[in-house]
Amino acid sequence: MAHDNENWWRDGIFYQIYPRSFQDSDGDGVGDLAGILKRLPYVKSLGVDAIWLSPIFPSPMADFGYDISDYVGIEPLFGTMADFDALLAAAHDNGLKLILDLVPNHTSDQHPWFALSRSSRDNPKRDWYIWRDPAPGGGVPNNWLSEFGGSAWAFDEATGQYYYHAFLAQQPDLNWRNPDVRAAIYDVMRFWLDKGVDGFRVDVIWHLIKDAEFRDNPANPHYVEGRPPNEKILTQYSTDQPEVHDVIAEMRRVTDSYGARVLIGEIYLPLHRLMAYYGNDLTGAQMPFNFALLSTFWSARSIEKIIEDYEKALPRGAWPNWVLGNHDRPRVASRVGPEQARVAAMLLLTLRGTPTLYYGDEIGMHQLAIAPEDVRDPFEKNVPGIGVGRDGCRTPMQWDSSNFAGFSQARPWLPLPEDHIRENVANLEADPRSILSLYKRLIGLRKSCPPLVTGDYHPIAAQGDLLIYRRAAGGKAVIVALNLGSDPVAVTTSAIRFGSSILLSTFLDREGEEIEGVLDLRGNEGLVVAAP
Repeated sequence: MAHDNENWWRDGIFYQIYPRSFQDSDGDGVGDLAGILKRLPYVKSLGVDAIWLSPIFPSPMADFGYDISDYVGIEPLFGTMADFDALLAAAHDNGLKLILDLVPNHTSDQHPWFALSRSSRDNPKRDWYIWRDPAPGGGVPNNWLSEFGGSAWAFDEATGQYYYHAFLAQQPDLNWRNPDVRAAIYDVMRFWLDKGVDGFRVDVIWHLIKDAEFRDNPANPHYVEGRPPNEKILTQYSTDQPEVHDVIAEMRRVTDSYGARVLIGEIYLPLHRLMAYYGNDLTGAQMPFNFALLSTFWSARSIEKIIEDYEKALPRGAWPNWVLGNHDRPRVASRVGPEQARVAAMLLLTLRGTPTLYYGDEIGMHQLAIAPEDVRDPFEKNVPGIGVGRDGCRTPMQWDSSNFAGFSQARPWLPLPEDHIRENVANLEADPRSILSLYKRLIGLRKSCPPLVTGDYHPIAAQGDLLIYRRAAGGKAVIVALNLGSDPVAVTTSAIRFGSSILLSTFLDREGEEIEGVLDLRGNEGLVVAAP
């Protein structure tokens, strides 16, 4: 794949690394940059094209790096700027792109900007954050709620005003209506782009602009008890404001000025609102993350409908993308079950659009139940007992069967599952039919099969648990048949114009098998078949 190609991000496969949990190199139980460098040969062996690192900047770690106190440094827990430079150079030497996590919506309350902002009402940095007087008669300025529980307003005794925080009180929101804030963050982007990073994944990009009048959000008529308390109101005025698209277009101009770079947006919004983040004439984010598969009911018909709706909604010329897992959502192997995790892998790597993998999904890592004394996630601590904790999808990578799974010499920051003794990279690499072998084969097939990268998507009518589609480009085509159920199923090939042979089965045991008249799928099996 040509890496100077403007569209490398379309052709490539992204791999998200949560740095705390990938590899510890210095024995403190927390992963770091030198650890990632050590494991780069493994990442390369998967066949992926780009690494996205969750935040590595200096941080008090109230929200594990999403509370940044210096946008142009490296958190000492993760190493030094020299470590970062070494990792970036080695990634590029290995043909891998490196994407950083940009967190422009809020800083840490320990950031020097916020220290100045809260020092007095007339400090020049006061307007860099969102300050409001108490409501008439006292109390919070409006009914906006923090995503992590409670009011989104924190009172500052010294200056007698409230500041807004969409997340933790230690994460005050920047005022993106202030041109000085925008200029400062664009300078941050240029700092890293000058170093050679290949783009940014922009955290909570739909939060950046808030309603200028700070109107109360409406109640959510569909709120269900037992859901996170912030869902009691709809974020009509606190997120997804029309002016946010001007900001994203400005960010895009910064990345575009450096050539073949990518701007990815983290956006949890309904499909029709997500599409606006591609921007007018595609001048917004090249990839507004599509999280539809993270929350869908895992059935053939619901997934077929999601793909159809998404493909239809895409603006002309926009490029799709798909995500199966990330650091905020339960592991795919636990959401769909270990048998379907293989089918999910085939789905992700054969759909039209750029796939993003989450570290550990390729070895079938599951959501770990975290004992109360081991909980680290502030969301779970603030809103305990309803299952919002994110620690279970952030556990250390399982490299081998040694005491701490080859992740560290010391007890890791989060516990490991007992099954790491069997379910680890060393064992799965030695098993030609493991889920890891399947991921590598799927990635290899995608790379060698143009229809899977650039081909059109054509659904093929199917019933029950079968999801079937065709990918075609340049006179070549493949058909993907996925059985999302546990019962075997047979398809008459004349109805679908199958080719004559199987290219890949999720069980890795039918390659080259000739098909005559009927295509048989076992329970929980997916197949890629040559098409005429």
